[in-house]
Amino acid sequence: MLRSDDNSDTESIQSDRTSYSGSLVGPPNKRRSVRKSARFNLPPETLKSSSSVAHRADDEAYVEITLDILDDSIAVHSVQTAGGEKGEDPELALLARKTLEKKSSVGSSVFRNTSSRIKQVSQELKRFASFSRRPSGRHFDRTKSAVTHALKGLKFITAKAGGASGWSTVEKRFDDLTASTNGLLHSSLFSECIGMKDSKEFAGELFLALARRHNITGDSIDKTQLKAFWEQISDQGFDSRLQTFFDMVDKNADGRITEEEVSEIISLSAAANNLTSIQKQANEYAALIMEELDPDNAGYIMVQNLEMLLLQAPNQSAGMGDSRILSQMLSQKLKPTQENNPLRRWYQKTKYFVMDNWQRLWVMMLWLGILAGLFGWKFVEYRHKSAFQVMGYCVCTAKGAAETLKFNMAIILLPVCRNTITWLRNKTKLGLAVPFDDNLNFHKVIAVAIAIGVALHGGAHLTCDFPRLLHATEEEYKPMEPYFGKEQPPNYWWFLKGVEGVTGIIMVVLMAIAFTLATPWFRRNKLNLPVTLKKLTGFNAFWYSHHLFVIVYTLLIVHGIYLYLTKEWYKKTTWMYIAVPVALYACERLIRACRSTIKPVKILKVAVYPGNVLTLHMTKPQGFKYRSGQYMFVNCSAVSPFEWHPFSITSAPGDDYLSVHIRTLGDWTRQLKTVFSEVCQPPTGGKSGLLRADCGGEDGPNFPKILIDGPYGAPAQDYKKYEVVLLVGLGIGATPMISIVKDIITNIKAKEEDKDNENDIEIRVESTPDDHDNGNNRKKKNKKAFTTKRAYYYWVTREQGSFEWFKGIMNEVAEMDEKNVIELHNYCTSVFEEGDARSALITMLQSLHHAKNGVDVVSGTRVKSHFAKPNWRQVFKKIAIQHPHSRVGVFYCGAPALTKDLQQLAWDFSHKTTTKFDFHKENF
Repeated sequence: MLRSDDNSDTESIQSDRTSYSGSLVGPPNKRRSVRKSARFNLPPETLKSSSSVAHRADDEAYVEITLDILDDSIAVHSVQTAGGEKGEDPELALLARKTLEKKSSVGSSVFRNTSSRIKQVSQELKRFASFSRRPSGRHFDRTKSAVTHALKGLKFITAKAGGASGWSTVEKRFDDLTASTNGLLHSSLFSECIGMKDSKEFAGELFLALARRHNITGDSIDKTQLKAFWEQISDQGFDSRLQTFFDMVDKNADGRITEEEVSEIISLSAAANNLTSIQKQANEYAALIMEELDPDNAGYIMVQNLEMLLLQAPNQSAGMGDSRILSQMLSQKLKPTQENNPLRRWYQKTKYFVMDNWQRLWVMMLWLGILAGLFGWKFVEYRHKSAFQVMGYCVCTAKGAAETLKFNMAIILLPVCRNTITWLRNKTKLGLAVPFDDNLNFHKVIAVAIAIGVALHGGAHLTCDFPRLLHATEEEYKPMEPYFGKEQPPNYWWFLKGVEGVTGIIMVVLMAIAFTLATPWFRRNKLNLPVTLKKLTGFNAFWYSHHLFVIVYTLLIVHGIYLYLTKEWYKKTTWMYIAVPVALYACERLIRACRSTIKPVKILKVAVYPGNVLTLHMTKPQGFKYRSGQYMFVNCSAVSPFEWHPFSITSAPGDDYLSVHIRTLGDWTRQLKTVFSEVCQPPTGGKSGLLRADCGGEDGPNFPKILIDGPYGAPAQDYKKYEVVLLVGLGIGATPMISIVKDIITNIKAKEEDKDNENDIEIRVESTPDDHDNGNNRKKKNKKAFTTKRAYYYWVTREQGSFEWFKGIMNEVAEMDEKNVIELHNYCTSVFEEGDARSALITMLQSLHHAKNGVDVVSGTRVKSHFAKPNWRQVFKKIAIQHPHSRVGVFYCGAPALTKDLQQLAWDFSHKTTTKFDFHKENF
């Protein structure tokens, strides 16, 4: 029975030890932080007869739980026997924590339900109290434990791949592989046979362990032996998997694992998961494990010690937080419901489509409406001209298409006027109605419309108009004399050799080259072309071919002056269409040239990181103001004096420098890395990177000259509009997200400082009323501009070395984020998923090292890494449950492969929950 003592923060235990039911802390208005203890009577049948417990007193029938109670929360402090023995059972404590660590949204509900919760815990604890008194050689009985879910790791074969269906596949592979070896499978083919083709070394050690267990001395096995192997590794029982893993480590089969054997299995696991840094430090990590599991310095550990390490490192990825949220997530399947009525189903899809794309829709409808109007206007105009009598509807089609071409050739320049677009989205409210993020997509759509217009215009002239003129009678040709001369054109060549024909043909050829090299197949070198033709593809080919449009626009003006059927100057409107857009684009390029030379930058630091990434830190030009998520163009004359390439800014606006992270993906970036690597040296003093160079005054390295132009607007810069943001970076796509993460922390700290100093500002004697009002206005404006209160950051990368790119920044953010505003999640996809035997030891080592040193062994940062790919549906579900009735900004930067999945999830959860997800992407 629990009894309060007014003079103590602890609870004493009454001698009769009767059960207690009721409030733990009294009335809600008298809550305080206290520590409560209780004992639970265990039935006699749970006390197993054993020499170690037979002589114990009646106290051994009780388990003592100490609870920490603060306001409306309960947490388990310790679980031990009533006799007060030290060394609590970790599994017992874990069970109690998972059952009791629950926060209540209404404080009074805690006091109403505490009694029933403790009774439930008592029932669970009665089943496992004997664990705290088990003999040293005994295994845990996990069949009824709430910790079972945390012990489902160490899988060699998944449950889906195991069993009879899995064996039939393995048996078929065995028959194919042993067709020429008389039914004997060599150990070198074991990995391929069981489906571990990508982990040959690990499968080889597994083969040797299984062979030792089955007393097989040769290096080949038959089908019967393979089936025995398969049954063992596909056994879903944890004890069997633990023993198999132990056998892999215990190479001399003496039942003991030495430090050398631990080091070897760490190295093997690291190699299987492409974790080179862990492989290099295998001896250091082995010593850490031995220090934890062999405190008596016996020089070896047993299977029970390995089991204990597993119990102390439960799967963290399952810890989604509060049990209320967990239960909601389990109950919410969020599966799409199929509407039986096809009309209603069509209406719902249409409604959702319009709601999600109304900005794009009105722009596209306006554009298509203008094109239809121009085409119809010219079509009707030429329908009533004399040329129609000879050339018919062909001339109407050609002239209608020509009018749309003039308009499209004018507006195709507007989406690439980056300075103008950046100014409009930053300084005006047009961003609420105009989808500036889709500027390049609109540019591509216009390009397709131009291709269609060229086909209609040129095709109608070449295949219809010109042949009709050539075959017209003298009477039919007479109305055409003012346009083509008194003499009827004698042949087809007459049309092609004229100014109209020559300019038209050259424009079509140049546009075809530019359009072709701009397609993803050529721009990204996706085609398997001969080496000689490879040089004609890639970004450089795209960049230079696009500048052919300077010639195209010149020829377009000439072509528009020498028209066959239009002689009045004021009707030759080509130059009228393109004059303003061309002038605007020319000014944009002139601004770039002037701005980059007037505001030079100085290189402060250069670093080359694993994964072919080059980092440049440079001085920030005076007046260079930017927002997190924006990008700038970089030029290096040592590589090419004409090429400018865009890169996201990774430094935060509050930093006194600019930084970019550039990954080698093409010819220009490869040459840039080469020229900077020549002035770098291997790092010293524990600094990160493969190569480094710092500006050290006059004697510092002579860096190549860099010019920058920007900043320019990007989708990610609008994150401040949302209270909750989900930031997803794939590989080098993490660059804009890193800047945002730093900026969020900086802004939140600034708002807190403003709030703390608010009273001081109000009583300043020096400030005049006007100054005071201006200060308040600025403060209100800043507070209004920044609304983000919660951020979820997910970085998915393939290589362990990638974490070095932002190692310092991640540690800085983790240290600055005192209120846990940002959830940082790093995913390394080269590591097998958590629970796979190939990553089991890495998981144990990760938890142990992070608990002792606060550093993750995979990323080398304070942020704990996850393995394999994220379950994006669970990520969205978690955010939707934690932030109901909120609008969440989802920002993705990376390869296009993940765009469709994230966009679909944002669409699904927006329509099936009260949380609305706005998806923004930036592909490269």
